[in-house]
Amino acid sequence: MERSNGQVAMGTIPGGVLAPVATTFAADGELDLDAFRANLDWYARSRLDGVVLLGSNGEFALLDPAEKEATIEAGIEAVGGRKTVMVGTGAESTRATIALTRRAAAAGADFALVVTPHYYSPRYDHAAYLAHYEAVADASPIPVIIYVMAAYTGVDLAPALVADIARHPNVVGIKDSGGNAPRVAEVIARCGPDFGVLAGSASFLYPALCLGATGGIVALGNIAPDLCADLQHLTLAGDHAAARVLQLRLIAPNAAVTSRFGVPGLKVALDAVGLRGGPPRLPHQPLGERDADEVRRTLREAEIGAVAVG
Repeated sequence: MERSNGQVAMGTIPGGVLAPVATTFAADGELDLDAFRANLDWYARSRLDGVVLLGSNGEFALLDPAEKEATIEAGIEAVGGRKTVMVGTGAESTRATIALTRRAAAAGADFALVVTPHYYSPRYDHAAYLAHYEAVADASPIPVIIYVMAAYTGVDLAPALVADIARHPNVVGIKDSGGNAPRVAEVIARCGPDFGVLAGSASFLYPALCLGATGGIVALGNIAPDLCADLQHLTLAGDHAAARVLQLRLIAPNAAVTSRFGVPGLKVALDAVGLRGGPPRLPHQPLGERDADEVRRTLREAEIGAVAVG
């Protein structure tokens, strides 16, 4: 993704493999920005194409506004222009989303990743979501990416609505975490080649790429960034036999840090490979030792080992 003045050029299509990085906390529940910077520096030296700050794995919903700003500033500083940086700027109100998007842009973010508002979702229709994303895109100094995370929000935007939102020139892509291949294919078909579609999980990165997705934002990238990058490179190179083998190898460890154990499992996995995990934030509960051992065993079986962190 070509950069202009430290940020991607307007209209740039998002692509490649990015990790939605964990936010690190100390034992007292406060932000541990030193640990966060150490992790981000390591990701910036990996084969990832970029990182996402304040995504679901970053526990963005559990941070107050000042913590979000501090996390954005620390993360962008640690990456130091070496990778693309997306920032989760979605909030329940359009006004709050615009405000955080502008702050992220001022700090040097390349893209705004905007999750669907959901608290009043029974009252939100096609027109409401279209108006929200258009207003955010109008006000945003950086390109906007739609973020659909129906498992957490209960909102799954129809492909026809995504296509209508995508007509705005400053809405350049979507992260879809649903894993529904026909829906991904329909979004790709409706939105065309000038709109980036990012798989929201390593569990379906290979089939999404085969359908024409431009990359993925994958939790597994936190602990196995190079393997996730390998999966995209093998697929795009046409080595489908090797890509299928690698995709199957990544299924179990990906589940361990997503659907099985969630953010607490990801924190255990980070510690296990030598990165800085630490505790999740309440009301998340840390894993019990039995489940933590299961996460570590799953990583060993997938041959995901320790990393060298400077």
